[in-house]
This record gives sequence, C-alpha cells and structure tokens, in this order.
Amino acid sequence: MQFNPAQQHVLAWIGLSAVTALFLWLLGPVLMPFVVAAVLAYVLSPLVRGLQRLFGRRLPRLMAVVLVEVLFLLLLVALFTLLIPILAHELPRMRDQLPLLVERLQTDIAPWLQAKGIPVMLDSASIKAFVLQNFSTSFEDGLKQALNSLRIGGSVALTVVGNLVLIPVVLFYLLADWQRLVRHVEALVPLPARAAYDNFVSECDDVLGQYLRGQLSVMALLAVYYSLALWAFGLELAFPIGVFTGLAVFVPYVGFGLGLVLAVLAGVLQFAPSEAMLMVAVVYGLGQLIESFLLTPRLVGERIGLHPLHVIFALMAFGELFGFVGVLVALPVSAVLLVAIRRLRAQYQASPMYRGI
Repeated sequence: MQFNPAQQHVLAWIGLSAVTALFLWLLGPVLMPFVVAAVLAYVLSPLVRGLQRLFGRRLPRLMAVVLVEVLFLLLLVALFTLLIPILAHELPRMRDQLPLLVERLQTDIAPWLQAKGIPVMLDSASIKAFVLQNFSTSFEDGLKQALNSLRIGGSVALTVVGNLVLIPVVLFYLLADWQRLVRHVEALVPLPARAAYDNFVSECDDVLGQYLRGQLSVMALLAVYYSLALWAFGLELAFPIGVFTGLAVFVPYVGFGLGLVLAVLAGVLQFAPSEAMLMVAVVYGLGQLIESFLLTPRLVGERIGLHPLHVIFALMAFGELFGFVGVLVALPVSAVLLVAIRRLRAQYQASPMYRGI
C-alpha cells in the first residue's frame, strides 16, 4: 500500500509522537526535573521578554532572567511559609490536647464501635508517653531536627533535595537560551511545512495562555472560598489554611489533599471531633464539587476546548502513565493534543479519501 506525501507526513509525525511518548514513559523519573523546568520556562519566558521590552538595552537578558526567576522562587517560598504559622500554632496544641482527644475517643467512640463488632482498645498511657516524647520540642527545634534528618537521610531525601536544586538551575539555562532553542526547533521544520508549523504553534500558544489564565482564576476563587468557608465555621487558622488550599490546587489532588489534612488537624484540635468532621466534610466536599464540576471545566476546560469528561480522563490517564509529573502537565499537554487532533481531522475531511474521490 502506497501513501501520498501528505499521508506520509502525517504518519511521520504520528511515529515521532509515539517514540517521544515512549521515551518520556521510560525515563520519567530522570526527566521529571527537566520537564518541570521546561514547563516553567515556557510560562515565565513571556515575562522575561516583557521586561526586556520595558527596559530595552538597559536590562540584559541574563539580568531579566535572574529577576523573573528570583521573583518566582519568592512566590513559592511565600506559599510554603503559609504552613509555618499552622505548624507553629498546632504542634503545641497537639501536644496538650491529643491525650485528651484519645481519652474522649476511648469513652465516646470505642463503645459504639465495639457495639458494631469492631474491637477498639486505645492505650491512653502509651499515647501520652509517645506525645510527650515526640512533641515536647518547640517548632524551631523540630525544624532543626527535620533538616538534620534530610541531611543524613537516604536516597529519597537526596532525590528531593537534588530536584529542588536542579530545577532552578535548569530553569535558568532554559530561560537564558529559550529564544535560541525555539530557533533550533524551527530550523528542523521543512520549509514547505513552515507555514503550517507557525500556525500550529500560534494556536497552541493561544490555548495554553487561556489555560494559564483559567487556572489562575480557579486558584484565586478557591482561595477565597476556602478561607471564607472555614472562617464561617470559626476556625482560627481559616486564612492560612484556606489560601494554601486554594493556591495548592494547581497540583491536582495533592494540593487539595494536603489542605484537607491541615484542616482536619486544626479542626480536631479546636473543636469536638464530630464538629471538626462536619466542618471538613461540608467545606471540602462542597469545594471539591465546585472545583471539579464548575470552576475547572468552565474556566479551564471550556477555554481550551476540553469537555469536563476529557478533563477528568486526562488527569487520570496522565497520572497513571507518568505519575506526579503527568498529573501536573495533563491539561496543558491535552490542550496541545487537542489542537493537533483538530488539524488532523480537518486535513482528513479535506482529503480525497474522506470525500470518496
């Protein structure tokens, strides 16, 4: 069976895409910091260009790259510093109230579970000793112990620390050479296909820009919602936990889960267990429904042309294939694939094969 030049071109791109996907799947753990840095470079490169246009020759590109990356890292640090007041406030309360909470569970919940045929016996004395042994230090001392554990820890800690160092370094080089890398890629495109390539890249840039704007809108709205909802229930740490949960949803599932754990911890230490569980169930259950079925599909999915079912499937499929990195890049990669599929469909419907000629 012979293929015409157009069909051979399409098959070549399909084969190249398949080989690339296989390569990413096999080397996923190794490529993780490079993929994350490449995504960040794509997002931050317009800011570098904007600074250069604003200041002209007075601001060299390397200086613009340094400014943009430093500001970005400061934003990340500010996000994670929201955890510091939570931990500094809750660890002493945990030390004081956890034994009382265990006794309350022993007297209130254990009899109910035993009546259902579930034997539960909690040793209050052992739990008190454990709490005094592990939570007797201050937050500052605990932070020092955690840093020492990372310094002498095993391969997992080494990998985490290595990625934290490697990603900013790779990001710096990618931002500094981004225009050169783009020109190298363009030089590989055959001249007859240059116009189609430029149109495809332009459409992808537009779709990804809409995705980023939509995702930022979702994060801002969820930060406001979780803060106000937790505040309405009277939670003392409503603002830091709510803002952290809203901003951390940029990482699907992980950000929501971490915010949920923090809210459960703060609620149990401030309220009765039943009241805390009710607060978390209402606030986070409603928040997940709003995010999954209203905000993300409409502000992100519809902007990039993805149906809500496509959004859910993309997150699950990329997470299964590529793990955490797959979940992180699922929607932007799906948007690019959607643009490619639209163009392939248009070419197919314009071909003689489709028209039966």
